[in-house]
Amino acid sequence: MPLPSVPRTPPLPYTPDYPIRTERLDLRPVTHDDFAAIHAYQRRPEVCRYLYWGPLDEAGSRASVTAKTTRTTLRESGDLLQLAVVVRATGLLVGDVTFVWNSREHRQGGIGYVFHPDHAGHGYATEASRALLKLGFEELQLHRIQAELDGRNTASARLLERLGMRREGHLRENEFLDGEWADEVVYAMLAREWRAQQHPAPRQ
Repeated sequence: MPLPSVPRTPPLPYTPDYPIRTERLDLRPVTHDDFAAIHAYQRRPEVCRYLYWGPLDEAGSRASVTAKTTRTTLRESGDLLQLAVVVRATGLLVGDVTFVWNSREHRQGGIGYVFHPDHAGHGYATEASRALLKLGFEELQLHRIQAELDGRNTASARLLERLGMRREGHLRENEFLDGEWADEVVYAMLAREWRAQQHPAPRQ
């Protein structure tokens, strides 16, 4: 039985053609000038409730922004892209997203997102996250992309389901966060599922 063919991946290092444009958004590298906009949501307890960090004071946000400014190119497994999400019509930074290149050998990736709650309800997080899936499946030719979240974060779970990602696992009390044991939930999508979503079969 012949082995499945492996699509060619872009040559390394790989830097996306910035900005990554969606219908309404530009995903671009973070700059130091983004500090005020990013700190505005990184300092809010309700934003950080289900995350592994925060809330952050000014020093913490400055360190976070500095790190994000360097994460614009993929060179090897484990590298990240961390990008500001800007509404093109207004120039307003509404959040930031993360793409993780988990494994070159196994063609695995991951996505994450943090958005200012004042801009919830407009579909920005879903639109930006879909752009990351497109990057992973169409540009990097990945086989599988996943996202992990706190089991209590139902809003994030709904977002992933809107993207068409599948709930694959529920790990009971495997993380100790904010002084208590918390569950972790894993969502994922395969490349063939992404292709089927982009080119649905005609109805009979």
